[in-house]
Amino acid sequence: MIRTNKKWQTSHTLIKFIFSIIFLISTATAATFDILNRCSYTVWAAASPGGGRHLNPGQSWRLDVAAGTKMARIWGRTNCNFDSSGRGRCETGDCNGGLQCTGWGQPPNTLAEYALNQYNNLDFYDISLVDGFNIPMSLAQQARIATAYYAMRT
Repeated sequence: MIRTNKKWQTSHTLIKFIFSIIFLISTATAATFDILNRCSYTVWAAASPGGGRHLNPGQSWRLDVAAGTKMARIWGRTNCNFDSSGRGRCETGDCNGGLQCTGWGQPPNTLAEYALNQYNNLDFYDISLVDGFNIPMSLAQQARIATAYYAMRT
């Protein structure tokens, strides 16, 4: 079930993959994203706003997002190599050579896009290939939790 803030509109989307993002609507004015790497390999998760994290298999990253956030993105980066200062490069989804993203990633990168508390105080989110494709992803929400999945299960 996909339920949006306050209007609780319902839709059904669920596809099983491995790298997941769990979207929790914590209040009517903010949200939390739990990003979990369930891949068998390392994923460098990225978010704008939010930064970036190195996630080994099984690791997670909790990202709190402010009310009114718009034009926001979460994506996975692949085949990255960073030094101890957080400078380096990723094969896909690179953020100007930084582990901590301050802007959007370089194509190709599969995106989870969102905007919070927008028209009629609703939250909007989708999966987009506007910047190309690098990791399979799906987004689903049940009750107050949405899940996006990366890296297709074989």
